Parts: sequence; C-alpha cells; structure tokens
Amino acid sequence: MSVKFQEVNFQDLEELYEFLPPGERNLVRYLREMIIDTIPLVKEKLSWNVPFFSRRNTICFLWPASVPWGKVRNHGAVRLGFAKGYMMRDELGYLEKEGRRQVYCHDFSSPKDIDEAVLRTYLMEALRIDEEHFLLRKAAIQE
Repeated sequence: MSVKFQEVNFQDLEELYEFLPPGERNLVRYLREMIIDTIPLVKEKLSWNVPFFSRRNTICFLWPASVPWGKVRNHGAVRLGFAKGYMMRDELGYLEKEGRRQVYCHDFSSPKDIDEAVLRTYLMEALRIDEEHFLLRKAAIQE
C-alpha cells in the first residue's frame, strides 16, 4: 500500500500554525513559549517548514507530526530536537538518539507530557553548549 505524503511549503510561522490541528498547534505554541522564556534573546525562524531557534547557531527546533519530514512521521507527537544533542549531558536518558549522530530529540504528545523543570534544564544545557562553541571559535580566530 502506498502512502501519500502531504507536500507543504509555508511562507511564514503564522501560516504553519494555522495549518496545524488545534491540539498540535497548542502543544507547539506551549513548547515555543517555554523555549522563548528559557533562552534569553533567542531568535526564531522558519526552516524546513518548522520553527528553528538559535542564538549564535541553531539550538533546537520543533517538528509537529503534521509536517512531513520526507517519509518520516512523528505519529501525533511534536518533536523537540536539539541540534547538538550529542554534546548534551543526558543522565536521565531524556533524549532519543534513534541512530542519529548529532541531533537528539524528545517527543511530546500533550502538554501533560512536559516536565517543565526538566525541559528548562535541557534548554539551558543546549544554550550553554551554543555559547561555549561561539567562544571557542572566537578564540581560535583571534589566535
């Protein structure tokens, strides 16, 4: 049986949010607000049809299940991906690696799945890595 995947190409973040089913939209907006509240001066942009967040470099992204990633589907979840997940401390085993070498993720099916204290800790860890990489590159350039 052949599955047809929806082709999407959003012009901006608002168009993405309008496209999402209400439950998924609410979850994306909730996670988005946590990211914005936790990471000072974070920048948000639409990339690959989903929101990406950065300071110096990409820190994380939100990938709603309704937005296809090739033939991959999150099966009703919203995926929070950390661009440098492989560098993050993960004593809790919170991040899903799924055979990936760099980007590690965590999937949420509803706001009830979110432990805000844990998530904020991981967001701050991702910010720390972003800042350290920036300072290391800056020092290397100055040498």
